[in-house]
Amino acid sequence: MKASDWHNKVCLITGGSSGLGSSIAKAFAERGAKVIITARRMDPLQRAAAKLGANAEAIAADLTREDDVKRLREAVVQRHVRLDLLCNCAGRSTRGSALDATVDDFLQLLDVNFLAAVRMTRSFAPLLIEQQGHIVNVGSLASKIAPRYLGAYPASKFALAAYSQQLRLELGPQGLHVLLVCPGPILRDAAEPRYADESADLPDAAQQPAAGAKLRGIDPDRLAARIVTACERREPELVVPWKVRLLLAISQFSPKLGDWLLLRATGD
Repeated sequence: MKASDWHNKVCLITGGSSGLGSSIAKAFAERGAKVIITARRMDPLQRAAAKLGANAEAIAADLTREDDVKRLREAVVQRHVRLDLLCNCAGRSTRGSALDATVDDFLQLLDVNFLAAVRMTRSFAPLLIEQQGHIVNVGSLASKIAPRYLGAYPASKFALAAYSQQLRLELGPQGLHVLLVCPGPILRDAAEPRYADESADLPDAAQQPAAGAKLRGIDPDRLAARIVTACERREPELVVPWKVRLLLAISQFSPKLGDWLLLRATGD
């Protein structure tokens, strides 16, 4: 697909009111797509949609609720009939040790980071297959490796990676493109630590992006542009930064060596 071919295509982005989700929505809107953004709160959604222009609309939905997902699908079908791209970007991260993370902690993150994408995918897959469209699942480097002090977060993102591969293998022959995006820490406007309460008893590095991994923050607009390109090329995965691929390959070949390298990369 050429960049110009996004004109009048219908793209649905979850978590589209802020952060990377809003950058992804902007990237597709700039290429002429009709963009639908969704998140739980309507006010920030409307402000974000207003910035995207006349071809953007906001629909509030809680993706942990099956009824909301059903209502969202009905709205998309009623207004547009079709869907060409679904980007599952909604999610959240946390901090904590593996043993301190409770079963409820795991259930909550699995619901937001994984099961919400499952609900959306099951609901919209028939429309996407009909258009031979795209599913973009926004994971994390923690979809591939599990550093210390991320609590229940890596488990929820590993599940998304497994689901994405299974979808590729099963639905790829039907023309559906599935892209798993695994980015490092995304640059944010707020400079203060995000996890002060959760990481009070953990090393200082746990409050930092990627739990102290020695990685530069990723510009969300540049990452969004790369996601568009990866869709156009129908690539299976996008790992950013690219150099992490070496660690991933080593970890598969030698878990012991991979653990050692990961500890060095995230050490205090």
